[in-house]
Order: sequence, then structure tokens, then C-alpha cells
Amino acid sequence: MNIVTSARHLELTPALKNYAEEKVAKFDRYLTNVSEAKVTLILEKNVHKAEILLNVNGILIWAESSTGDIYSSIDEVIDKLDMQVKKYKGKLTSHRKGESDKTAVGASAPVDEGGRIIKTKRFGIKPMTPEEASLQMELLDKNFFIFTDASTGQINVIYKRNDGNYGLIEPTK
Repeated sequence: MNIVTSARHLELTPALKNYAEEKVAKFDRYLTNVSEAKVTLILEKNVHKAEILLNVNGILIWAESSTGDIYSSIDEVIDKLDMQVKKYKGKLTSHRKGESDKTAVGASAPVDEGGRIIKTKRFGIKPMTPEEASLQMELLDKNFFIFTDASTGQINVIYKRNDGNYGLIEPTK
């Protein structure tokens, strides 16, 4: 696994880098197909934040944590990521057994009014089924996910509904 560690507004000491990388390296034992792990350590307004993004065969698993101490943030984000990895592995197991993965999820967060674009992300869209897209959305802890439908080749959007189910937006001509 390739681990990329970076820091913003914070000095990335060798001890801090080693601590973060040792913690992240344990996921290599649980997931044999992790191609890359991105660790970002941030200091904003006296709050230490740790973000980790794992790339597992094109599936992204992401978690973040904010505390008053950077080491505590790393420990907490590792715990959150561990839960996400267990959820991912559980979904893989249930798909192999042919079980349905239509589990209820929590309500989506309220929309912030008067918003403006403050961040832009770019990522490759790989063809997948709506079920794979819902798993990816859960692993990224997002309310929606854009993907290319493997059967139609069209761009679709899957989203969490307030009732705990999912919605799928398919384009028409």
C-alpha cells in the first residue's frame, strides 16, 4: 500500500508522519487490495483535524476527525475508518451470499441556505451498478453519489432519502 501523508498549517515531523503511517498500515492486513492511502493532517483555528482516504480497487473509503490534539485526531479517525472498513467487508460478504443490502440509513443533513461553491473536487467515474454506488456513497459518508451505470453507460445519481431509503436519478433524452 502506498501511503501519502501531507499536512496543512502544521509541521509534519518525522515522528508524526511515522505515527500516522503505522496506524494506517494496519488496514493492509484487513484489506489486501488497498492501492493507496492519503492521510491529511490539518490545523485550523486551534483544532487538529485528520482525514484519511483509502482507495480499495477503485472504491473510496473516507473518514475524518477533529479534536484538540493531532494524535487524538489520528486515533479517532482510525477508529472511524475501521468501522467503515468493517461495513465494506460486511457488504462484500453479503453480496457474495446473494443477500440484499437494502438497509435503512439515517436521515440526510439539512441543506445550508445561501450557499456558495467553496470547494471543487474532481474524480474519475467508473461504471458500476446502483448497488455498488450506494455502497460507495455510504463508505464516503455522503448524501449522494454520481456514477456511470454499468448497464446503460449513462450518468446517474443515487441519494439518501429522509425515510432512510435511496433514490436514483436517471437521465432521459
